[in-house]
Amino acid sequence: MDIFVLLCLMFTATSAAARGVAFDPKAVDQWFESLSYAKERVTKLHFYFHDIAKGKNPTALQIAQSNITSKSSTSFGSLSMADEPLTVGPELNSTIVGHAQGMYGSASFSEIGLLMALNFVFTGGEYNGSTLSLLGRNPTSKEYREMPIVGGSGVFRLARGVATAKTYLFNVTSGIAIVEYHVTVLHY
Repeated sequence: MDIFVLLCLMFTATSAAARGVAFDPKAVDQWFESLSYAKERVTKLHFYFHDIAKGKNPTALQIAQSNITSKSSTSFGSLSMADEPLTVGPELNSTIVGHAQGMYGSASFSEIGLLMALNFVFTGGEYNGSTLSLLGRNPTSKEYREMPIVGGSGVFRLARGVATAKTYLFNVTSGIAIVEYHVTVLHY
């Protein structure tokens, strides 16, 4: 079996299990066979990412650092695990559409450049139970950042695309960052 197909089956099983849906490999096989007839779709999403690094209810926690992180102007070598709310508007109390779950770490000596490995896990509406996977570099000091979408599950099977990020609010004292995301993906 092709490794790509095996990985897709594993991701589909994980996504189905997370939704409480029984995994049916025959259904996935039938879906793959129908791809030659399927039309590729474009979906555009817009949401806000809430990173809260301090306080009573942080959404990201540092889980590791190198022996030079505290001496580095860019926090090089720090690694954080995140479960960040994704909302319709910039206010934390606006409607939650999902969560960004994964990790990010400081990967540059010269600027604050994060390596982002996140799954956007959608929890409502037509995308409920579907995911998009982001893997890329996020130079947070730049006004406009672009990161690749490298996969997806559920509605977003075989997704590929781009996520653009722009900081809406950043407060060093409170440890809060709100980032506006626009995501465009091709999928079946």
